[in-house]
Amino acid sequence: MNRRIIGYYNYTVLLTYLGMVSACVGLFLAIDGKSWLSVWCLMFAGLCDMFDGAIASTKQRDDNQKRFGIQIDSLCDLIGFGVLPGVIGYSLSDNKLFAGFSAIFITLAAVIRLAYFNVLEENRQKEESCHRKTYLGVPVTTIALVLPVIFMLNVNGVIVNTLIYQAATLLVGIGFLTPIYINKPQLPGKLAIITVGLLEAVSMFCFGHPV
Repeated sequence: MNRRIIGYYNYTVLLTYLGMVSACVGLFLAIDGKSWLSVWCLMFAGLCDMFDGAIASTKQRDDNQKRFGIQIDSLCDLIGFGVLPGVIGYSLSDNKLFAGFSAIFITLAAVIRLAYFNVLEENRQKEESCHRKTYLGVPVTTIALVLPVIFMLNVNGVIVNTLIYQAATLLVGIGFLTPIYINKPQLPGKLAIITVGLLEAVSMFCFGHPV
């Protein structure tokens, strides 16, 4: 089929792309030393990722469109929840050697986790039409809830050692690669996650002053 531009374009991928744009802006802000704003971008990317799958399920798609959706979602997740958290931690750390190692580790862990997920998901969709019920390994979006908490504790003096960012990214990265089954959150679980995110957002706005 001749195309004027490669790819599949419909409303089901818009939120995924929006999350990726937010992650890229977060990278620029972290490099410029505007960590407070970069953490906001991380949280917004996490919010986009929470709902992009639900939006995609509202449209009837052929096999190629579904496979494209799987790939594009993981590629965008790599930027938002692999590269961005590592760069935020690196920008805030005084120990650049350890910060660089932890940034590389969480990015590599996210690459492996997402690629493995893609293989499993494509195989699953060939065998069954129902929605996925479990995840293997900690979802990469977990870092979007963990890192803002660490940031809040650090900027308010509860935790003064910036190595906490590297420790957090290392632990979450290990979680990406740990072969444990985690139930996919249903409506109550999603509401709980949204509530936590809202509390973090209010705390960030009220107490998470820029650093």
